[in-house]
Amino acid sequence: MQSEIASEVPAVGREAIETVTRQPELIAVVAAALVFAGGVWWYLRPDSGDRFVDAITDHDRITVLMHPNPDPDAMASAMAVGALARAGGTAASIQYPGQIRHPENRAFETVLDCEFEHVEGIEDLAAETVVLVDHNEPRGFQGADDIVPHAVVDHHPGNGEGAVFTDIRTDRGSCASILTDYVRERGWSNRPDADGQSLTPVLATGLLYGIQSDTTSFTRGCTHAEFDAAAYLFPAADPDSLDRIANPQVDSETLEIKARAITRREIDGSFLVSHVGSVSNLDALPIAAEELIRLEGITAAVITGEHEGTLHISGRSRDDRVHMGKSVSTALNVIPDASAGGHARMGGGQAMLPASAPDCDGQGELRERFFAAMSGEL
Repeated sequence: MQSEIASEVPAVGREAIETVTRQPELIAVVAAALVFAGGVWWYLRPDSGDRFVDAITDHDRITVLMHPNPDPDAMASAMAVGALARAGGTAASIQYPGQIRHPENRAFETVLDCEFEHVEGIEDLAAETVVLVDHNEPRGFQGADDIVPHAVVDHHPGNGEGAVFTDIRTDRGSCASILTDYVRERGWSNRPDADGQSLTPVLATGLLYGIQSDTTSFTRGCTHAEFDAAAYLFPAADPDSLDRIANPQVDSETLEIKARAITRREIDGSFLVSHVGSVSNLDALPIAAEELIRLEGITAAVITGEHEGTLHISGRSRDDRVHMGKSVSTALNVIPDASAGGHARMGGGQAMLPASAPDCDGQGELRERFFAAMSGEL
C-alpha cells in the first residue's frame, strides 16, 4: 500500500514526506504552528457585531424595517440597530408596515417612547439602504418585492438574505438576543455610569423584554444565549417599565374574541381549532391562541378569524410532534395565494375567502385540514 502511494507522489514530495516521518519532533513543531495560527485567526477574526456595524455605517442613512404588525422582539431589535448605527455616525429611521395594535406591543411603543414610522409603500422608505430585523424577506406593503435588503438579522427560517450582511440563527429563541450579542461585542457597558459607550435603560429594557416576550418568559424556544443576554441586560433595565409593558390594559374586543374562541372550540385529541368569525383587531387572534393553548389536555391550538374578506390564522404549539409554522402552511397549501409560516411553537397565515362565504363558519374542510396537518396526516 505504501509503495502504491509513493508511486503517486513526485520525487520532491516523497523526500519531504520521508524527512518529516524520520523526524517526529518536526511533526510536533508543524502541528503546534498550525494550532497557533488557528488560534491567532480565531482571536483576530471580526465578530458578527463588528461586521454588521461596518456594513451599516458605510452609508449616511439607513432604514431599519420591521415586519408587519411588529412585536416586542422586532421593535427591540430595530432599536438596537438604530443605536448601533447612530453610534457609528449613521442616521437611522425605524419603519414598519401594518399596525401596532396588540396591547403588549402598544404598551412597549408608548412606555419606551419609541419613534417608529408607518409605511404604506416603497416610496415611504426613509432610505434606500434597508436593514431587515426579525424577518428575512420584505413584505406587507406595495413594492416590498422590489427591495433588496442591505443587511438581514433574523432567527426565523426563510430564504431571504442581505446583499452585504446576513445573520440568520434559527437556533435562537429571539432576534433581540442576536442584537444583544452585537452590542456586547462592540464593548458596550451594562452600567450607565461607565466610561465609553454604554446601554441606555430604554434600550436595555427593550431588548430584555423582546427576549422575554418571544420566548414566553424564557420557557419556549429559549437557548443559553437568551439567558446570557438577559443577565447582561438586566442591570441596565428599568423594572418599572418592564412591569408596565407586561401588564397593559386589555380592550373589550380582545376579551370578546377570547370568549368566542373558547365557546366555538373544536377538539380532536389534544388539538384544538376555533373560528371566531369577524374581527377588527387582528392582534386578538394570537392572544386567544396563547390563552387556549393553556387549556388542560390541549397541546396545539389554531385560531382563525375573518377581516375584510381575508381569513387570518394564528397557531400555538407546545407539542414536540407539531411544528406549528409548517402545520399552518400545509393546511393552507390548497388555497391559491395563501401565505403562512412561523416557528415550531408559533405560526400564522392568511388566505382570501370566497365571496360566498365571508364569515368562513361553514368551512369545515379547512378545519379538518388543520387537524390533519397537526396530526401529521397531511
